[in-house]
Amino acid sequence: MRYLIVVTLTTMALTGCVSSRIEQSREHTTGIESGEAMVILGRASYNDKETKESFTDCIVNELTAGPNPIRLIPQDEFKDSMYPWFEPRTAPGSADDLAELFSNPGVREQIDGARVRYLAWIDGDTVTTDKGGSMSCTISTFGGGCFGMSYWEQDASYEAAIWDVQNLTSAGQISADASGTSYIAGLVIPIPIIARPGNAACKGLASQLREFIVDEI
Repeated sequence: MRYLIVVTLTTMALTGCVSSRIEQSREHTTGIESGEAMVILGRASYNDKETKESFTDCIVNELTAGPNPIRLIPQDEFKDSMYPWFEPRTAPGSADDLAELFSNPGVREQIDGARVRYLAWIDGDTVTTDKGGSMSCTISTFGGGCFGMSYWEQDASYEAAIWDVQNLTSAGQISADASGTSYIAGLVIPIPIIARPGNAACKGLASQLREFIVDEI
């Protein structure tokens, strides 16, 4: 059973304009019972390509807020309980490596003890794709100010691979892509107009992840 859901969003605020696209691919029906938990894991390759902790923290904040919060096991607590499988030398490097992790003796027992039902592996990054313009600022005895304009474009691209660890199967994937352009315009006083595609990607991914886990199709 496989489903594909695509959601395209454009958000406008005083902080700028961001375009978002959310795609969901479901391989199995899902549901979570009272007392069961989920773990959010960010890709950790221990270099500049790892998924930033601030992004996974944002997802955690979104999922634990609101009228239907999802019980989450903190990432660090989960890794500590799974020693030594999440040490830098042995940690899985991708969502595909999780199947091998689950096959290790003792792993299933530790997961069951914490009542972990789902594990969401978050992979992605926010990058600056373009920038330009110029701005100059001067200070003199008669005053000062900034003149000109500069801009930068950012693209946030993330994917969540969801594993049902009770059945040791992949439940599906959710991807979020968001892009936005930020400006600083100077006419005496610099005026920033900041787009936050990373924040938009976080909120869109978390919203779809909540529906994916809680709602059965």
